[in-house]
Amino acid sequence: MIFKLAGTTQATNAHRISTRCPHCGHNGTFELIGTDMANQGRIFGLRRCPNERCLGHLFFVKDSNSGNILITYPSDTIPFDKENIPEKILNAFEEAIVSHSNNCFIASAIMIRKTLEEICVDRGATGRNLYQRLQDLGSRIVIPRELIEGMQELRLLGNDAAHIESNTFNEIGKDEVEISIEFTKEILKAVYQYESLLGKLRSLKRPTAENNFSRTFL
Repeated sequence: MIFKLAGTTQATNAHRISTRCPHCGHNGTFELIGTDMANQGRIFGLRRCPNERCLGHLFFVKDSNSGNILITYPSDTIPFDKENIPEKILNAFEEAIVSHSNNCFIASAIMIRKTLEEICVDRGATGRNLYQRLQDLGSRIVIPRELIEGMQELRLLGNDAAHIESNTFNEIGKDEVEISIEFTKEILKAVYQYESLLGKLRSLKRPTAENNFSRTFL
């Protein structure tokens, strides 16, 4: 996206910018740096994260009529829990999220498909193509049937993005990719994080309480 700055003037007052910090992830009202500039119904400016442990820099473009933030840099990304996700899978999914944040929706769909392929490799799923590997994956991991079916839908979205002759989806845009990212997050939780979460819960139990429960009810 290109914004031409010919005829830019100083904004009459500082504009309130409230958003999630792309550096630390905290929500807040960002602090003014320098002077905002105005051009053709848009406001351009610099802000600083109010979190004292971050103080990260943010550039923004805002529509002066609607008040909507048109773009920020660094761009905001969809948050997700990275714990226990293998490196190759994490790298693929992070690239999908970064592509989405920069409005590169086709690239994001392709990397979501890549994430599924890496999950299959990590769990030893076999087959001649991704469809068969996902089918095999369903027999190797214990997750809800809806998530296995959702993987096949994500596979088709990524296939549409990678091959121009595919036409399963009417389009690959912001809504399709955002839903796909949220679904992939649930898949990653089910495959890599629920077991760890259960382990943390069990570690909080007092051994004596467990023994008393056993003697009473078993």
